[in-house]
Amino acid sequence: MSSSVPVTPGIAPTPPAPPQQPTGLRGSIRRRPLTWFFALAYGLSWVAWTPYILSHNGIGAWDFTFPGGAVGSQLLGVLPGAYLGPITAALLITGVTEGRAGLRTWRTRMTKFKVGWRWYLLVVLAVPVALMLGSAALSGRAPELPSAAILVAYLPALLMQLLTTGLAEEPGWREFAMPRMQNRYGALTATAVVGVLWGIWHLPLFLTEWGGGPDVALIEPVEFIATTIAFSAVMTWVFNKSGESMPLVMLLHCGVNNYISTAWSDMFPDLGRSDASHTFLLVSAVAAVILLIATRGRLGQPRPSAVTPRPALAD
Repeated sequence: MSSSVPVTPGIAPTPPAPPQQPTGLRGSIRRRPLTWFFALAYGLSWVAWTPYILSHNGIGAWDFTFPGGAVGSQLLGVLPGAYLGPITAALLITGVTEGRAGLRTWRTRMTKFKVGWRWYLLVVLAVPVALMLGSAALSGRAPELPSAAILVAYLPALLMQLLTTGLAEEPGWREFAMPRMQNRYGALTATAVVGVLWGIWHLPLFLTEWGGGPDVALIEPVEFIATTIAFSAVMTWVFNKSGESMPLVMLLHCGVNNYISTAWSDMFPDLGRSDASHTFLLVSAVAAVILLIATRGRLGQPRPSAVTPRPALAD
C-alpha cells in the first residue's frame, strides 16, 4: 500500500525552506572572512603599536623610551603588535569560519617541514647571495669578509627571527590570506593585493625608529610597499611550489631580515640604511620578473583540479 500527499490542483507544492544562514557578528565573519581578517590584523597591531609610536622611540608625545636599545625596543614595542595582528586574526577567523577542521589544516601547513633538503639549501643560500650581489652591484664594490662573530651569530639570529617576525606575520599573510585570495582571483592578483596590504600594515612604524622616523621622506614607505609587492611574488612561488610549507616561507622572509640586520653592514660598511632598502627592492624586483616570466604569471599555482577546496568566499 502506498500513500501520497494530496496536492490541490493548480497549486505547486511549497519548496523546502533554505537552511538558515548565521546572523550577527558570526554571520558577518563567515560571509566576509578576508575583510574581517585584514580589519583585525590592522586594528589589533596598530592599537598595540600606539604606545611605541607615541614614545621617544617614535614621535615623542609620551615621555617614555622603551629600554634595551634598538633590539629591546623592537622586542617590547614592535613585536607585541605584530603578534596581536596577522597571526591572531588568522586564528580567530579560521576558528569561526572553519572550526576545528580548519585549525587542524592550519597546524598541518605550519608544521610542514618535510619539503626536501634542496628547498632549505636554496632558501638559506639564495637569500644572502642575492642580497650580496645586489649590494655589490649598487655600491660597485666587492663585499668584505664578515667577522667570525657574525658568522657564529648568523644561524642563531635566523632562528630568533623565525620565532619573532616569521611566526608573527606569515601565518596571517601567507597561510590565511594568500591561498584564499589565490583560489578566487588567481596567483597574480592575489600576490599584488596581499603585497600592497602587507606593506601598508607596516606604515605606522615609519613614524618610529623602526622605519627611520619620525621625520621620514615619503619615498621611503612608497619604496617599501613596492618591495613588499615584488617580494610577495617570490613568497607566492615558494609557497606554491613547496606544497604550502609555512616553515619554508617563514625562512625565506626571515632570511632577508636576518642578513640585513646581522651581516649586511659588516660586509658593506660604506653603505647606509637607505642602500639596504634599495638593494632589497632591486633583488626582489629582479627575482619577481624572472619568476613571472618563467611561470607565465602562475607563480607555481596548482591547476584547478589539484587545488585543495576551501570554503566559498563572499569577499
